Amino acid sequence: MKENRTVITILGSSGGVAKSILSILNKSVTDKKDPIHHIIRISRIHLIDSKQKDKAYYHRLFPDLKERIVLHQFDLNDNQKFVNHLKQTKTSLVVDVSWADTVEMLQCCDQLGVNYVNSALENTMVDENEELYEGFGLMERLRHVEKHKDKLVNASAIIGSGMNPGVVQWMAIELLKTDSSDELPLGCYIVEHDTSFYRDKKVAEENVIYTTWSPECFLDEAILSYPMFMKNHVPLFLYEKVYDVEFKVTLGDKKFYGCLMPHEEVYTLGKLYDMEGGFLYKINEHTTEIIRSNIDDLDKLWDFEMKVLDPLDAPLEGEDLAGVLLVYQDRERYMYNVLNNDFIFSKYKTNATYFQVACGIYASLSVLLLDQIPKGAYYVDELLLNTNNRFGDYLTYYMTDFVTGENEHSDGLLHQRMKMLRN
Repeated sequence: MKENRTVITILGSSGGVAKSILSILNKSVTDKKDPIHHIIRISRIHLIDSKQKDKAYYHRLFPDLKERIVLHQFDLNDNQKFVNHLKQTKTSLVVDVSWADTVEMLQCCDQLGVNYVNSALENTMVDENEELYEGFGLMERLRHVEKHKDKLVNASAIIGSGMNPGVVQWMAIELLKTDSSDELPLGCYIVEHDTSFYRDKKVAEENVIYTTWSPECFLDEAILSYPMFMKNHVPLFLYEKVYDVEFKVTLGDKKFYGCLMPHEEVYTLGKLYDMEGGFLYKINEHTTEIIRSNIDDLDKLWDFEMKVLDPLDAPLEGEDLAGVLLVYQDRERYMYNVLNNDFIFSKYKTNATYFQVACGIYASLSVLLLDQIPKGAYYVDELLLNTNNRFGDYLTYYMTDFVTGENEHSDGLLHQRMKMLRN
């Protein structure tokens, strides 16, 4: 009997997130214990990018997938061409890690009953009118998605399933489920401390902005936006520059000060739960110093060269820690994952940050392939609360280590842990 072949299309296949997803699938195709091995081993995987890599790139990095992969090069702004691709290839699932408009990609997939997962919200209208939406770009993206989200009824879609958003919602809900007390948390903070940088500091150039993921998207949060948090289910903003304010984070023996940045999961969790929410983020000192040195002339930062910290360019040191901190009256509970760049590169040829994102996408990809979830579009927290799925089982197949603990004190809510760096 002929086996049914699953057809997957990955959008933005030349980027760092796609490389990490393909690296996981390259393991999946040969690992009989992998939850989706039986599907991936006979699948067809179409890769689309407006600037496609050559076959040698994919064959070198993903040798066990080379018989599965088909390459395409075209601009996803051409929606009709994308729809024709879905029809001609009989794609059943799209993984979108491109910069294409999220709503347009969702609508194309829904039109044909093609399941969909992405890692972040993209909106070409906001991107093309930055001055009009300056300070509030993420909220405009969210508003646009929410106008259309409930109209998607012909396929199953999971929106925002990377590390954050994505895995961190799973962590938050796991922490809430395992709380033995009746006390509800006052706050839920998504926290991240990324110390990744070149092992040889001489490799770094003075006025180059280095991040472990898209520098343009990072700057959108870090210098184009106002600090945003959720309170009483409502998004609120501080009239400050993101890098003029820091907030204390304590995770057992790990302590750092992070900047408050707008993020999708803060909004979705804050809509679901009556807790103060925020995303507190600290990245490498090199880029932090560049931003702080130019904080009164932010336009200058956009003219600097920008680079992703890619271990294929030069060895990286450090790690990326991402997790959740629940704050109570006189205690705090936390859960986080921390990945070392050396270890991740040795196994997956990518950096720690991109691998964390890929694990979240892999978990939702597995849900769409294996679990019978009702049609419609879900954020990860909605998926976890409103459907029967094994997201956590799939996630922890590759993301195996989580640290949980409790602080026997509380640093309080945001206004209590805030430190102004300039008057």
